[in-house]
Amino acid sequence: MIACYHPDSAFSDPVFPKLDHAETCAMWRMLVGRAQDFSLTFEVIGEDRVDWVARYTFSKTGRSVVNRVRSQFGFQDGLIFAQRDGFDFWAWTRQALGFKGAFLGWTRLMQNTVRKQARMGLEAFMAKQP
Repeated sequence: MIACYHPDSAFSDPVFPKLDHAETCAMWRMLVGRAQDFSLTFEVIGEDRVDWVARYTFSKTGRSVVNRVRSQFGFQDGLIFAQRDGFDFWAWTRQALGFKGAFLGWTRLMQNTVRKQARMGLEAFMAKQP
């Protein structure tokens, strides 16, 4: 996936709302490196849209997640220049976090907490990279 990104690319999704190229590459390395029981299926909907489903065990809780994602792409020089992913954040928190996610996952407070923890995890991961 990393080889598909333009050097000036940007990425955004509900958990990682604004990543530059280096952060995007690190995010993929981190997520794939930690993935347990991971599988991915996808359907190309158009030249700039892909719907995909990731199935995995969320490492922090050991809970199974099925995340249905819609990716929108912008291209430059034959590479991904912009990627915006969308998915149901509350559905994700219900699966990944269990009762706490079901009860609070729809709230801005919980979503911001998840974003902050994910960002801190990404920064820690990047700090350990050569």
